[in-house]
Amino acid sequence: MLEIAVDLLWLRPGKVGGTEFYIRNLLDGFLKLKEPFHLFLLVSKDNRESLKHYGEDGRIILLETKVISANIAGRILWQFFCQNQFLRRHNIRKCFIPVYCRPLLNGGITYVNVIHDLQAAHYPEYHPFHEIAYSKLCWWLDTHLSSHIVAISDWVREDIMTRYHVRRGRITTIYNPITVRRDETLPFRQLADKYHVEDKKFYYTVAQLIPHKNLDTLIAVMEQIKLRKIDLPCKLLISGVNGESRSKLEAQIRERGLEQEVVLTGFVENAERNTLYRDCKAFLFPSVFEGFGMPTIEAMLFGTVVIATDRTCIPEITQGKANYVRDPYNVEEWIRVMLHPVNRVDEMDFNAYDQMRLSRKYYKLLLDKLR
Repeated sequence: MLEIAVDLLWLRPGKVGGTEFYIRNLLDGFLKLKEPFHLFLLVSKDNRESLKHYGEDGRIILLETKVISANIAGRILWQFFCQNQFLRRHNIRKCFIPVYCRPLLNGGITYVNVIHDLQAAHYPEYHPFHEIAYSKLCWWLDTHLSSHIVAISDWVREDIMTRYHVRRGRITTIYNPITVRRDETLPFRQLADKYHVEDKKFYYTVAQLIPHKNLDTLIAVMEQIKLRKIDLPCKLLISGVNGESRSKLEAQIRERGLEQEVVLTGFVENAERNTLYRDCKAFLFPSVFEGFGMPTIEAMLFGTVVIATDRTCIPEITQGKANYVRDPYNVEEWIRVMLHPVNRVDEMDFNAYDQMRLSRKYYKLLLDKLR
């Protein structure tokens, strides 16, 4: 039987983007498993409330620590120097960490880590020095001390093996489970009135408002569509949690006179997001760096045309079935592709992202690697 701790101390509800959706989807999948297991969830004082429902299942126990997840420095120090002792005190010797952070030493505990990407190594200019140093330290610890590593795409797996010389047998690719409920939508009229859009006459994207998401290129695209009266919808909705680029994007929108054409919706609930996925003209994904790129698959699950860059893992995750822009910063190329997109959603194998299939894959891997 699988008996392990799952470290959730890094989880700050609503603050960590796709990694939160990933771990909640995975835990929800575990609740549906018939295979025997006991999970001990390491939770903090400020994230316990959002995770307490998992404790209603008799196979899952929440272990509250002294950590406050919002205090990132304090959490890191506790994890470096106190976590092993905490686990041993509770007679736990095996721990799954769904992200890259981990203690400095194993301390008698066997660890498996997930690395979602090596973003700070590729784009150090977007990260403060201390964040880069911490990331690189943890990646080194993962690749040298952890029993096994999970990568969320083959692209990430190859990147880790190249940079850290990890043997192929010590790293496994498991895609992120995607659990979009296609019936969880709103009447389109509600959003038409809210955002002043017409069915299939607007574009949509979901992204954190940070530089490598390349949202400023889409703003430039909307400007050209408006100025040149190109026969394309001149309306773009951007949903996402705040990031350091928000004020810059807002300034660009004002300076280009696009307050009516480009709308930053902020965070939206699933039903609203799903309705926008379903009813947009196309889903645009201009990001130049992704470890997985979950929104592209979510949009495709609604039968929507996806236009994306061909960078990093995006062609892999979209199975070559999206429409690709080869130069992510080229406004003219974006317009050319948007004028003549092809819908190949019917060719997608969505089973690759099935929650139960991937939960069982995790179960078997953890059972094997955390003996």
